[in-house]
Amino acid sequence: MGVLTAQRVASYYELFKGIDVTFTKDMIQVTGLVPEQVYVKCGSDIWPCVLFATSFQSAKIVANTKSGLLERIQKANNLVSLRLCFRSPEKANPVAFFISGRVMGTVPYKGSNDISLLTIQFTQRPPDDLIEVIGRVLDANVNSAKRKDERIIITPENQRKLKLLSKETAVFIQAVPRRCILRDVSFSGSKVIMMGIAKFLVDKEVVLRFEFDDPRETFQIKGKFIRAESVEGKKEMIALAIEYDETTVPMGYKIRINEYVNTIRADSRFQPASE
Repeated sequence: MGVLTAQRVASYYELFKGIDVTFTKDMIQVTGLVPEQVYVKCGSDIWPCVLFATSFQSAKIVANTKSGLLERIQKANNLVSLRLCFRSPEKANPVAFFISGRVMGTVPYKGSNDISLLTIQFTQRPPDDLIEVIGRVLDANVNSAKRKDERIIITPENQRKLKLLSKETAVFIQAVPRRCILRDVSFSGSKVIMMGIAKFLVDKEVVLRFEFDDPRETFQIKGKFIRAESVEGKKEMIALAIEYDETTVPMGYKIRINEYVNTIRADSRFQPASE
């Protein structure tokens, strides 16, 4: 692990160690969790389970307890190991690891007699791989609130750092795609240049498409045109500001923007002093 990554992991741990992340479908995709390779181990026995939520200090899992899991845990003085597995774009094979813990409580899951929600308190600091995966998500959430209006102008250099495939894209207006060019992006919105008449477009609900590389991902973000500006020298073109519907912004998009923000901040820290 490089120095910058080690520093970031240490920072993530101190900032976010008590915060839970719930594993929705979106979160599973963003983190690269491999659900079929998650299980809880007690003694020499293993039970498949579902990761419901985790922090750096504890986890909640859902498991079928009809098979004798609770009795086995009780015999082991509540000591277990939780196995997690994540795909990483930087590594050929998934990263898997165990975290030792103690079961602190169980409750029926959604009233079921056979399925329980178990709370596991970790008895050791989790591996850096988990801290990095979860920390990236939490850091993106924090910065998407603190820096939501900071604009990133789509220059060739910024396009490369964002890993944006092209600044030419499409905005869907009443489900009809219209060609446009990205002028800038942020956590909370974007500005696009396209042909059109402002009075017919402002206040229209839209969907803006993004295509990123490494890894290849496509996001479609709902929003609304909130204002228009003329484009100097091009009477048929207008610049339209889009405000995203915050409740539907994909976590993967937030992470992309946040990674750019962190890269710029890291670069600025290591700029040589001017003479």
